[in-house]
Amino acid sequence: MQVYQVGGSVRDELLGIQVKDRDWVIVGSAPGKMMALGYKAVGKDFPVFLHPDTREEYALARTERKTGPGYRGFAFNTSEKITLQEDLQRRDITINAIARDENGNLIDPYNGRKDLEEKIIRHVSPAFVEDPLRVLRVARFAAQLDFTICEETQSLLKEISATDELETLAPERVWVETEKALRTARPRRYFEVLRECNALSKIFPEIDRLFGVPQPEKYHPEIDSGIHTLMVLEQAKKLTADTEVLFAALVHDLGKATTPVEKWPSHHGHEQRSVGLALALCKRLRIPNKYKELAVIVARFHLDCHRVGEMKPAIILNKLEALDAFRRPDRFIQFLIACEADARGRKGLEERDYPQATLFTRYYEACLTVDTKSLDMENLTGTQIAKQIRKQRIEAIREAQNRS
Repeated sequence: MQVYQVGGSVRDELLGIQVKDRDWVIVGSAPGKMMALGYKAVGKDFPVFLHPDTREEYALARTERKTGPGYRGFAFNTSEKITLQEDLQRRDITINAIARDENGNLIDPYNGRKDLEEKIIRHVSPAFVEDPLRVLRVARFAAQLDFTICEETQSLLKEISATDELETLAPERVWVETEKALRTARPRRYFEVLRECNALSKIFPEIDRLFGVPQPEKYHPEIDSGIHTLMVLEQAKKLTADTEVLFAALVHDLGKATTPVEKWPSHHGHEQRSVGLALALCKRLRIPNKYKELAVIVARFHLDCHRVGEMKPAIILNKLEALDAFRRPDRFIQFLIACEADARGRKGLEERDYPQATLFTRYYEACLTVDTKSLDMENLTGTQIAKQIRKQRIEAIREAQNRS
């Protein structure tokens, strides 16, 4: 039995990136032998085992063949006779097909180390096209590593996108790759790669439809709604690593794609339309509620945040209540960050100040100074108490405005 470190951990070590988890492949063994050594079987589709001490994953060397549509349509062979090179050949890209033996020697039959040095993403074999999930993985690695996709691999991505294979991807897998992409340093690149290979229209049609839709040049020098969306995502990444905020920034303007052509470049009412489209996208991809809830309030209220300096105290309080800011202060902060990213995600305006966030926060904090316990609540009904609290909060906002 021979043990090799494989995959992402080898890649990251060669790149000088700190490695937290390592994956291993075992050549010349079988499930029974692994169990006898104390390993615990965890794999459903093929034999994967947890090490009895480190709890790291050890997989038996395997080959695979396509048996049906989608990324699940594979049959696996884990014969003890399968070689390390055969196992590495089934992997997606060369930089993930490097192994290290127990003595620290590299095994690199597909020149992955050279591609690492040249910052290139390249497929291992023509079998690359058999797994549609690889479109998302390549896009994610392009965002994570800022590597160039070689021309031949780009052609294969387009070949996959031209089929119905992407439609077979489980929603959970799409979201897992997308969430990982949002955690990378360049999440914008993920969506650019998907668009370049014609996959965006199949996986995120709501985002793809934004491209080519104009906005008023006065407010959006970049004009194109799709470009604006990617710029907002890029600005959001500069402001925070919070993936909930990044996702909200990504989907805040989806409604602009449904504006009738004759009304371009104006997009009156796009906020509410964006809410409906964001909800549909979240439902389709089974995106967690915490992402959905923030996306909805950013889509619905981002223009209100931009205009908060023009609002009367009662309207400001209405917006704070609609945002549920008093019960969800952390989410209110997330909302403000997404709105700032929207304001900065415009050509030539990337570095501009966003005083609206400071103003909104000031008015929110003014409301918190209202001491509800000290108010004269005796003999008042619940509705009357609420009205009294509102009255005091409105006055607090008015005083904060006067001090501005």
